[in-house]
Amino acid sequence: MAAENSLVVLWTSGDPDVAKKMVFMYTINAKKRGWWQDIKFIVWGPSSKLLSEDQELQEQIKEFIKADINVEACQACADQYGVSDDLAELGIDVKYMGEPLTDYLKSDSKVITF
Repeated sequence: MAAENSLVVLWTSGDPDVAKKMVFMYTINAKKRGWWQDIKFIVWGPSSKLLSEDQELQEQIKEFIKADINVEACQACADQYGVSDDLAELGIDVKYMGEPLTDYLKSDSKVITF
């Protein structure tokens, strides 16, 4: 896929309203409506704790994966919250994200942060 049609959604907020009323709504619609061909969704920081506790968001993450959205999470952050295994069980690729995020930022992909 061409990087110019690639979106990286960096979700850091621990606020459930931000997740449910904006981040998740935009991400799934961007994929289903073809606004972006390639979407990566990164769970980083307080969002990892929220995701481990919120069943509704967990179901939406499973929908992302079924829709071919590549879901990744920062292992260092998830480890700090003690939720790495919980996230991996959802099908999320839990890994150290500093270098991958840097690569995304240096690429032609668009990066949006919440």
